[in-house]
Amino acid sequence: MKKILCDFRFLLFLAAAAFIYIQMRLFATQSQYADRLADAIESENQCTSQLRTLIDQISLQQGQIVSLEEEKQRLEQECGQLKVLVQELERKGLDRLIDKEQVPVAAVVIMACNRADYLERTVKSILKYQSSVASKFPLFVSQDGSHPAVKEKALSYDQLTYMQHLDYEPVHTDRPGELIAYYKIARHYKWALDGLFYKHNFSRVIILEDDMEIAPDFFDYFESAAALLDKDKSIMAVSSWNDNGQKQFVHDPKVLYRSDFFPGLGWMLARSTLKENHKDRQFIRPEVCRTYNFGEHGSSLGQFFKQYLEPIKLNDVLVDWKSMDLNYLIEDKYIKHFADIVKKAKPIRGTDLVLKARNIGGDVRIQYNDQPDFERIARQFGIFEEWKDGVPRTAYKGIVVFRYQIPQRIFLVGPGSLVQLGVNDS
Repeated sequence: MKKILCDFRFLLFLAAAAFIYIQMRLFATQSQYADRLADAIESENQCTSQLRTLIDQISLQQGQIVSLEEEKQRLEQECGQLKVLVQELERKGLDRLIDKEQVPVAAVVIMACNRADYLERTVKSILKYQSSVASKFPLFVSQDGSHPAVKEKALSYDQLTYMQHLDYEPVHTDRPGELIAYYKIARHYKWALDGLFYKHNFSRVIILEDDMEIAPDFFDYFESAAALLDKDKSIMAVSSWNDNGQKQFVHDPKVLYRSDFFPGLGWMLARSTLKENHKDRQFIRPEVCRTYNFGEHGSSLGQFFKQYLEPIKLNDVLVDWKSMDLNYLIEDKYIKHFADIVKKAKPIRGTDLVLKARNIGGDVRIQYNDQPDFERIARQFGIFEEWKDGVPRTAYKGIVVFRYQIPQRIFLVGPGSLVQLGVNDS
């Protein structure tokens, strides 16, 4: 009995020990779970906090985006209002300069850049004769670049409209060594002409440079020539310039010529000309210049100024162009008109051509064989020797005409010129 009781107590002891061990393990496990649960709750709280911070940041950014969108819309509205204002100011400025009952003959644009003193001299010369015909010839200044003195000078005149061309694109020349200035000038010319022809809707434009003075009959001359430009589509442009217009080589302010060489330096172009084929088209030029170029310093770097530009004769005679019939300049009539003049000129050959020409009272013609031969003869008389694209300056059908012993005319005749005119040289 004692043995059984002892065994039972031993079993109870073992059971109690096992129970205590199990309780201790359960307590340890519960403690670990509680710690892990606490860590999880803390991590969840951190994630919630970070999520709330991120939401706040997104909300702030969305608010900034909305503000930027509102600012963008406001700026777009302001830009639109400014654009309308500029257009209205341009319209009012142009309306002020143009009589609505008077259809303009041509817009006159002075191409300027960085010479404020030259521009002032040019504008004063133009206004001297333009004021009375302002409705026929509204005046513009187109500046290439942002030279402040030029802009200030142009805006100081109420009688003209100011335009500004800003071009920051790099220039790539076709050939090494070419002047970049000429490419930039070409870009400026295209921009200005597009604006005057297509924005302001002028049918003709007279282009001047900022170093020119004009003759008293400048506007009458171009008004008369405008009808010719419209009528004869073989005419590319009408110029006020003669490259051989030095005092000793001109005489008659009423005489006009056709030329295959573009004279430039004060010329009128029609809007329709830009859309048409330019091949084989010619130019009208006067014997006595209607513009004088005083710009010794400029893009041409003073080229030829002392010898060829400074001695130019600026016409000082008021020619009544309105009473003159210019139909002789129409292509089919002019070739006959010019052929008759050349045919009557006495041919001279050989050496001492200047001396021989002096000993003849009337017009003379001198044959040249090629460009070097022309240059040799031109050098003897002192006229321009230069050719461009195979054409001597001022030439028509290869013939260059100038006065020598006033009113004697000298015709330098190319190898095929007489054939083109239908003149028999026998």
